[in-house]
This record gives sequence, structure tokens and C-alpha cells, in this order.
Amino acid sequence: MTENGADAQSEGHTPASYMALTFPQQPEPLYTVFQEYAIGSPACPHSNFLNGVLWSPDGSCLLTASDDNWLRIFDLPQDALETPALGRTAVDGPLGPSSQTDLSQVFVAQEVAERLQGSTDEAVLGALGSSNLQPSDSLSAALRMQEGETVYGMAWYPGMTAEDPASCCFATTSRAHPIHLWDACSGGLRCSYRGYNDVDEVTAAFSVCFSPDGQHLLGGYNKSFAVFDVSRPGREYRKVTTFTKKRQENLPGMISCMAFSPGSGEMLAAGSYSGSIALYDTRTWEMLYVLSGHKGGLTQVQFTADGNFLLSGARQDSSLICWDLRGGEASGELYRMQRGTAKTNQRIQFDVEPCGRHVATGGCNGCVKVFDLQTGDSVDEIRASLDTVNGCMFHPYLNLLSVATGQRRYPISVQDDLMSSEDEGAGGGARTLQREAGFLPVELQGGMENVLRVYRLKYEMMPCPQG
Repeated sequence: MTENGADAQSEGHTPASYMALTFPQQPEPLYTVFQEYAIGSPACPHSNFLNGVLWSPDGSCLLTASDDNWLRIFDLPQDALETPALGRTAVDGPLGPSSQTDLSQVFVAQEVAERLQGSTDEAVLGALGSSNLQPSDSLSAALRMQEGETVYGMAWYPGMTAEDPASCCFATTSRAHPIHLWDACSGGLRCSYRGYNDVDEVTAAFSVCFSPDGQHLLGGYNKSFAVFDVSRPGREYRKVTTFTKKRQENLPGMISCMAFSPGSGEMLAAGSYSGSIALYDTRTWEMLYVLSGHKGGLTQVQFTADGNFLLSGARQDSSLICWDLRGGEASGELYRMQRGTAKTNQRIQFDVEPCGRHVATGGCNGCVKVFDLQTGDSVDEIRASLDTVNGCMFHPYLNLLSVATGQRRYPISVQDDLMSSEDEGAGGGARTLQREAGFLPVELQGGMENVLRVYRLKYEMMPCPQG
């Protein structure tokens, strides 16, 4: 895949140019994975929604986690750039007639809406069970690995390349388990990194992160994070405390996300559920300063390509904040970008495009929203799903965008809901089938919005700045 992608980028272009994605645009849907997650739905009472998506550093495959506690790897076909786009149609929705989505999703939505009009629950379930409402997967999972509990976080080894099997690995952390290092070629568990609490009990990390050189693996814990030597699994690690009463500035709470600055990784940003971010010098692991401004707990932090700015997102908070770090301790908020995350505790992933010009973020309205990082203005809003977009990530060097969808839903049976409507009577504000996010009857879902999608984006080659 690397050779194919490199040839596609360099053909007809001089080496002194780079690929820049253009927005607004109508992306081409290439691959859709639906059945893979629908199979796991019976084991998940609140639907088998995805928990984000990660491209491997070499761009050869995708990694996903879902509510059934399974990790899945999908290989990117070598002809991805030449693959014809899936069928699509214009949809009249919140974004107007120009919005694009997969035909399979349109058919499902239309059929369900028609069957709901005065139909019984058996008819509705029959509609959802019919073969014409089951879109086939255009990608198959190459590997499946099962974690013991809910997956909190995952991270690829930064030096991963398919040409070197020893480098093909990734780390995950899950509830009530130590950090696991998985083999991305065989699917086997290579080793574990164990963190301990104050009473010497193994405790789960809330987040994981590799250093850029791949020598260290970090795990976020309550009021601290652990620095493991990747070559020495087990219980040996350096504990960095983020909260002490003696220090004026602190970072309390669970360390829910971490990110290293690009390049040598001399700075670490650590976010916590307290709503604050702390910056650390990775040479001494000393806290430099704290940034505060979010309403909810941090769910993701990411540096821009030049390392001068930091992006952060939080749960129950609609703001994606851009922080200017060039002032050191005087660093502060530069601007805010609004996304549809004000009423959710779910981790909503965002990502900066490889050239550093735009950031894309998911949201609860089923759209991928794109912002220009030079101004903070919204430049595009891509309809990607009928449900929450919880994950999106740009390919590291190709014009591809991966999107993960779904959210936790609560089972409300159709029969119970219809009976409640009859009991309340026409004059008492009859209760109807709730279609709002989080309350769609579980029988009507069938996992149809727990989907992994890959889109092809339009781009242009830009000359590299001289000097």
C-alpha cells in the first residue's frame, strides 16, 4: 500500500509539493462496514457502537474498538485510490439537498419510516430483518482481538510499518485490566504493562499514548500518569504525580487523554476529567503550566503539525478549543470552534489533516465538521451518518477519511411503547416512538448505524514554501 500511495502522490508532481485537501467538497464513499458490528449487537444491550477509529502510522490498515469489547483491524486495499465510489444520492436533511450519504443508509431510513406509519412491531421488525435492508460489507476484518472489558483507549506504535512485522503492534487499555500490547500481524497478546494504585492493586489506565520515538508508553491514571519502558513490560514504571497540595498549579482527576508534541516530543499535554490540561517537559517530567477553559472533562488533546498550537475537546462541551502555546506560561486560548457535543459524555474524536491546514471533528448530528485552523472558521459540514459520528481520522498521506458512528442506546420495546401510547389516551399527550438520539427502540436499530466508513476526498498539490 505504501508504494501504491507514494506513486499516486508523486506522479506528475515535483518533489517540492504537498497534498492539501480542499473544502467544501462532496466526498466519495469508498468502503462501508456494517455487518461486522451488527453480528456483535446481540451481546450488547445498548447496541454495538464504535469507539473511534485509528489509521496505522504507515496507512496500511485501520483499527477500531466497539461496545462488544472486540478490537478489529481492516486492511486498506491497494487499489483504494482507483476504487469506484459506492452508490449515493442527494438527501434532503439538515444540510439541504447537496448532502451526501450512502444509498444503503437512505434505503434503511426510508423503509423504517414507512413501516412505522401505523404498523405493528412485528411488521417493523420484519422490515428490518429483510435482506434488502442489510447492506453488505465492502471491507472484511483481517484480525479480531477481544478485550476483557470496555475499551478506554488505544494507540498504535509510532514506528509501525507493514514491512517490519516486529513493529506492527498497538496498545489498548480497558476496564479492570492492565495495558495490553497486541501483535497486529497475528492478533496475539505480546505483553502487559501493569499500573498499581496506592494499595498495590492492579488498576486500569484511562488513556494510553506512545512517545514519538516509541521508547516509552504512557498510561493515564487518577491524579498521575505512568511512564513505561516499552522494552520492559511488567510493573516497572515511573510515576508522575499530577496533583499535590504543595504545588500551586495542579491537574486533579483522572488523566483521560495525552499527546506528545510532534518531532522530538519534548512536550506532553495531559488532559483530565477535571476540565484542565497540563503541559509537561518530557526531559524532566516537570509540570510547566496548566490551561483551563472547558466545561466538561477532557476527551482528546492533539498538537498541530508545527507544535505551536494545541487542540482540545471535552464531553458535555460544544467547544473545540485552539490554544496558542508560543507564549510559554502566558499561553492561552486563541479561538473556539463549535461542534455538536454539548449534550454527550461520549468521546467524540477529531483529527488534523496531514498538512496541518484543517481539523475535522465528529458530532451528535451525524456530520463531520471541518474547520480552517488559520481562522477557526467552519468551512464544511459533511453528512456522514444518521447517527452520532464518534470518530474521524485522516489517512497519514492519502486523500482518505475514515469515519466511525454509533452511540449507546437504551432498549425501549416497540410493543411497550405502543401500549403506553394507548394508555395515555389521545387527549393526554400521547407518547410516540422516540426517535431522538439515545432513545430509538433497540429493535429498530439492528446495528444499522454502527458503521465504519472510508471516504475519498478531493485535493490539490501545493508548492512547498521556498526558504
